[in-house]
Amino acid sequence: MSERYKCNIDIAFSFSLNRTCIDIYVRDSDGIFVLVKTVTYPCLVSVDVGEALGMHSVLQWLSDVQFDSVDFETDSKLTSDAFLSNRNDTFEFGCIISSCCSLFTSFFSNSGVEFVRRQTNEVVHALARETMLLTSLVVYFDISNCIETFIINEML
Repeated sequence: MSERYKCNIDIAFSFSLNRTCIDIYVRDSDGIFVLVKTVTYPCLVSVDVGEALGMHSVLQWLSDVQFDSVDFETDSKLTSDAFLSNRNDTFEFGCIISSCCSLFTSFFSNSGVEFVRRQTNEVVHALARETMLLTSLVVYFDISNCIETFIINEML
């Protein structure tokens, strides 16, 4: 049986810095830290578009590194509902979700997408607050100090 992963996604916005930040936290089936990635864009987008871009970013990244068997968790009910429905939306949000669905179908045969409450998404929420000042993408192969306490508490 192949390894199963859980992946949380969160988005943060800074109006004062004119930035949108996407944070991704991957752990294994035992809850052990695997990877974290943060991407900061030098622009603001709407919340729904930001959440959809976050989903797209994680699907693209994990397909590139050939992960499968991933349970994707987002605290955006709008994004998870749109992803799981078969609506055809030609606006920006809908086009991004459509691209997400294509990636998901192509690369994630044994995976799922679900909505989780923000409290369940604490690690990436804390990461999003801390990484807003970064100006480029960062991948953490070790636990960053800004999320260490949250990860330890999550595992207790």
